[in-house]
Amino acid sequence: MNINDPYRGVWPVMLTPFDDDREIDWESLKKLIDWYIRAGVNGLFANCQSSEMFFLSEAESLRLTRFVLDHTAGRVPVVASGHTACGLSQQIDQLGAMAETGVDSVIMISNRFALPEEGDDVVLENLRKVTTALPDTVGLGIYECPYPYKRLLSDEVVDWCARSGRYTFIKDTCCRLDTIARRVELARGSRLHIANANGQTLLPSLQAGAHGYSGVMANFHPALYVWLCDNWQNEPEKAELLAAYLSTASFIECLDYPVCAKDFQKSLGNFSTAACRVRGTEDYYAAHGPSAMQQAMRLGDMVGRQLGIPV
Repeated sequence: MNINDPYRGVWPVMLTPFDDDREIDWESLKKLIDWYIRAGVNGLFANCQSSEMFFLSEAESLRLTRFVLDHTAGRVPVVASGHTACGLSQQIDQLGAMAETGVDSVIMISNRFALPEEGDDVVLENLRKVTTALPDTVGLGIYECPYPYKRLLSDEVVDWCARSGRYTFIKDTCCRLDTIARRVELARGSRLHIANANGQTLLPSLQAGAHGYSGVMANFHPALYVWLCDNWQNEPEKAELLAAYLSTASFIECLDYPVCAKDFQKSLGNFSTAACRVRGTEDYYAAHGPSAMQQAMRLGDMVGRQLGIPV
């Protein structure tokens, strides 16, 4: 893996902190950005599903992305989505406005290109139209977002993206090693990178040639993912042990994510609240979520120390 490749490594899917009125908490966002960068991440994925982009206005999405770019100040590259519209013309407007913010790549949502019952021919036709309409001065990417429904990319679509020369980034959520390996081969020799979002398959996907990690667990212990992506080849035994912990810890996202992630950020002093727009916090705090999350994070700290990994 080329360490000078800007699209390798760990790309957290950013949270959006809110205050008690569910308005964006800009001071907390500054702390979050600095926390990611101190952990050594390679880039940031702003205005994505973890950012609750489907619950932001278009004006908020653009302001949020510009704020991330301004506070990052070139320390790491930034990609962003905000691709939530249904109509193709509105999608082009959304993505064009996002491109104008100055992000390194604009990330499209795979399920926006066709209805669930429509075939991949519709996806490819609409993808071509949108790609042609966007300026070639910005990179493009695709995220297999599970909301409002998950649409996995066909080999034909991945191959087209790789051969187009326009695409830099696929956030892969297929969770299947055979599919990831095929995609790696389809992308070989192009500028297209495959970022796995799944912690359970991350290490074997890196071994199969995937370029890095872009998943929700980078909102809990990004430094461990950074170490794994950087060192799995040189220290394979440590990597196997760390991957076993990360695979297990990934189940934390089942605890009312993104509430659990925001609660963790609150425990670090980065966020003032765990407030979300996508769901309330009552069920999380009424159950065993906070305790389970904190214990998993403490175990991660212990695993990191025992392996000699800075955490």
